[in-house]
Amino acid sequence: MTTYRVGVIVGSISANSINRRLATALERLSGQAGLELTEIPIRDLPLFDHDLEPDYPATARDLKAAIAAADAVLLVTPEYNRSVPGVLKNALDWASRPKGTSPLAGKPSAVIGTSPGQVGTAVAQQHLRSILSFLNSPELAQPEAYVRTTPGLITDDGEVTDPGTADFLARWLRAFRDHIARELRPLG
Repeated sequence: MTTYRVGVIVGSISANSINRRLATALERLSGQAGLELTEIPIRDLPLFDHDLEPDYPATARDLKAAIAAADAVLLVTPEYNRSVPGVLKNALDWASRPKGTSPLAGKPSAVIGTSPGQVGTAVAQQHLRSILSFLNSPELAQPEAYVRTTPGLITDDGEVTDPGTADFLARWLRAFRDHIARELRPLG
């Protein structure tokens, strides 16, 4: 089985982020699905400014290079005020510029997130899917993954304590792997 390299962008820069714990849990489970997950850092990106494009910041060049080197991209998003966190949108803006140079174009992607709320990160994920569609990144449409976090569900080192949730995440990762394989398969 081919192992695919997946760049992971966590839409929170908080060290205590529940979405960072979710990303760690997915990394722990990823080997079973034939995926190798590596975080792509976004903390040090400046705010996107078109005026900076002629002298593209090194952190933005590193972001684009990491996305280009990956077979696929996984976005782990919190939901802030019913939308995508600004830091995540900022990263996508840098990755997509200058126009026509986005490493996301044609790159398979998937979106997942966790929240203590009943609807998880559903609205943020929908906004993110709209952005990814515009950037021409073929997204995993089904199954969707909205994880409701409860105390102790995911430990700091990424262990998922609920067997049902662990099984769901493992199945979701396999579906993502199948999506990547379909998207990267040569035409004809």
